[in-house]
Amino acid sequence: MVDLNQLEARIRRLEDLEAIKSLKYKYFRALDMKQWDEFAECFTEDACTSYSDGQYQFQGIYSIMKFIKRGLARYHFFGLHHGHHPEITFTSDVTAKGVWALYNYMIDTQEDKSLLINAYYQDEYVKSGGTWKIQFTSYHRVFEESWLRRDVPSLKLDMNIFASKTDPL
Repeated sequence: MVDLNQLEARIRRLEDLEAIKSLKYKYFRALDMKQWDEFAECFTEDACTSYSDGQYQFQGIYSIMKFIKRGLARYHFFGLHHGHHPEITFTSDVTAKGVWALYNYMIDTQEDKSLLINAYYQDEYVKSGGTWKIQFTSYHRVFEESWLRRDVPSLKLDMNIFASKTDPL
């Protein structure tokens, strides 16, 4: 006979897993689309970050958003962040850890450069008020390569959603 309490707990765990995946997907989408309010919603107020192998560390949502906006708000600098192969481990009913493979392709039209990064995110999540948030996030690069776009004669940017916008900075 099926224990309804166990079944409810398993369903709740699956719902939490999907909520954490959706949270990280929102993080990447809001980052790429420069939707800063939605990006900020992904974090707890006291969140910590450690980007680029610990080169950029920030404590608190204000510091994180200041760094992100300073680096990525410019419309001539944009990219694609894809998180793959999530490995989510629950450490309690309201905490979890996650590992994500990152594929990051960036374009800087002002410098006429591109950048490709492969890295792995290490995240810590907390559930508060029924909502999962990122409490800590970091990534460590496997490789990073860059090139001048003008060195590839046939390469051209046919469309850019940010092309007609004026940089906010």
